[in-house]
Amino acid sequence: MEKLKASIIINNYNYGHFLSEAIASALNQDYQPTEVIVVDDGSTDNSPEIIAAYGKQIIPVLKENGGQGSAFNSGFEISNGQVICFLDADDILLPSAIGTAVEMLGDRDAVKVHWPLAAIDTHGKLLGKLIPEEPLSEGNLRDAQLKGGIEGHIFSPTSGNAWSRSYLEKILPLPESHYRFNADSYLAILAPFFGSIKRIAEHQALYRIHAYNGTSKRTYSWRLSHYHNELTILRECLQEHGIEIGDAFESWKGSYHQSLQLMVELGQELEPFMPPGQKYILVDMNQFGQHQLLEKSQSIPFLEKNGLYWGAPSDDATAIEEFERLRREGASSIVFGWPAFWWLDYYTEFARHLRTKFRCVLDSERLVVFDLCI
Repeated sequence: MEKLKASIIINNYNYGHFLSEAIASALNQDYQPTEVIVVDDGSTDNSPEIIAAYGKQIIPVLKENGGQGSAFNSGFEISNGQVICFLDADDILLPSAIGTAVEMLGDRDAVKVHWPLAAIDTHGKLLGKLIPEEPLSEGNLRDAQLKGGIEGHIFSPTSGNAWSRSYLEKILPLPESHYRFNADSYLAILAPFFGSIKRIAEHQALYRIHAYNGTSKRTYSWRLSHYHNELTILRECLQEHGIEIGDAFESWKGSYHQSLQLMVELGQELEPFMPPGQKYILVDMNQFGQHQLLEKSQSIPFLEKNGLYWGAPSDDATAIEEFERLRREGASSIVFGWPAFWWLDYYTEFARHLRTKFRCVLDSERLVVFDLCI
């Protein structure tokens, strides 16, 4: 039987300093036949020169800037693979990724294979974290998606997925104006309605943590403003394919909208106490999600390592040491969300350190804020 062809579509915008590593990882896959398509979305750095240097090893697509969804559409349009992997230009595929995915997508009912990504820093050093940290979902997830809505199942970011072409042909092109960012969510949310999901337990890619990661910079206000439009887009796609889901969209509107609205309200409560352009330490047990509460002030997770949440401190000394490190690095405030209020009782020395040295400027049912500018 003829082997399936795979297409790796790299989407790039001004990631010239990472792009070569992404391209090399795509070219070095154990599995063949595999084509590598590099879509440059109107970069203004040296990305076009880097792409040109690979000659006929890759298929280049140079286009005006249109966002991630536009890059997905452009790459898929010229691809020939029966298995498709979209790779972010700041990430790296392991050599075994495509071969393992192709084998699992041999199941005719499967529309997607996904795997976790190991986090690395700007220089490629492993950080000891998987993204996502929770086990990925697998199997027939239609009912879970119906019940859970936008967050109906756990899936990987862009570089942690391989898709069947037959599935993508049904749902593409993406609506480009809405999916300038988070294009992978459109593919992932719809997938359970078209077939089963396969999981690879071991990480097959590296996810780079750096100052320009997009999702962590966008606010909940932005997410809320896009939410209802996204529901409309998803519903129209399903209806186009004769997939009826009853009243599920009404419950989706309610549950997820409420959680987003709560985050927006927290931002509004916090904003008067945050100097624009300043960074603040956020203690929330990683419960507030991946977006930002404030437009002009950046949160730092606590404990923190290379920008990632690193869990609760083992003791007071660790909490104080890490807090003082972040304060020296420029954090102007520390904010406790209600999921972490217990810290102020459990870490007694840390709490005493804060209360005796810094001014508490907000103490409400949902937030406690200390101003660190002595």
